[in-house]
Amino acid sequence: MKTANLKFVFGAVLALLMTFGCKNEPKTDNSTVSNTTINDTEANKEKGQAFIEDDGSTPNVLQIAIGSPDHTTLVAAVQAANLENALVNAGPLMVFAPTNAAFDALPEGTVENLLKPENKDALANILKHHVTAGNYSKDFLKRFKKLGQANDQNTTVEVKGEDVYVGGAKIIASVPAGNGIVHVVDKVILPPSE
Repeated sequence: MKTANLKFVFGAVLALLMTFGCKNEPKTDNSTVSNTTINDTEANKEKGQAFIEDDGSTPNVLQIAIGSPDHTTLVAAVQAANLENALVNAGPLMVFAPTNAAFDALPEGTVENLLKPENKDALANILKHHVTAGNYSKDFLKRFKKLGQANDQNTTVEVKGEDVYVGGAKIIASVPAGNGIVHVVDKVILPPSE
């Protein structure tokens, strides 16, 4: 019995030595350095959690917006403000997602102006006003009078019959996400002017 155990232990040790012994061989670097210059902005543009491919888990709030043909303007705005990674964190997050029609209802030229690089901070402020911590259904939101948004400002919650309005925007649909919930709204929720 002891001989069998000794052979087993000896075999295991020998296998480990062979496995690790092979990995300790000296390595030579035969690669060459390219003289190509990479633009830092382009190289760093798509880094972070938002750009990890994952087909197996429940879509997060960003993936839901990207997959919706009714939210292409919202997605373009999120990308212009570089907020993709903020929308894929663990959350939970509630995103009040205006439809393309909601953006189209803004005064002419507003969206185009906000998408300009020099207006990135203003755009980010508006988008953050559409996000709050939590994962509350439309019915549960009926209990609130105000919500604290990600831009450190508050927005109102109103109930009119069975409808719920957040910042004056009516919730027209809700989609559960892996890191919260997306409430589709019919208007862009503008932060209060200071």
